[in-house]
Amino acid sequence: MHIKILGSGCKKCDEAMKLVERKVAETGADAHVEKVTDTAAIMAYGVMSTPSVVVDEAVVHSGSVPSEKQIAGWLGQ
Repeated sequence: MHIKILGSGCKKCDEAMKLVERKVAETGADAHVEKVTDTAAIMAYGVMSTPSVVVDEAVVHSGSVPSEKQIAGWLGQ
């Protein structure tokens, strides 16, 4: 599983990254987490607000920090 956190580096984007990384570690999920800050790369996903989360190239969340429950769902928990 490949998870991308799309964002410019704002506080909420950093919070989303840390939360996703923590849930991946807690669950032992086989996932690679990457932060994407390049504006052109973010725009290529068609998102208009960040932080956004992309799982295996599908945008699953946009515009806020996801909840732990949402992240667990993406990780199949």
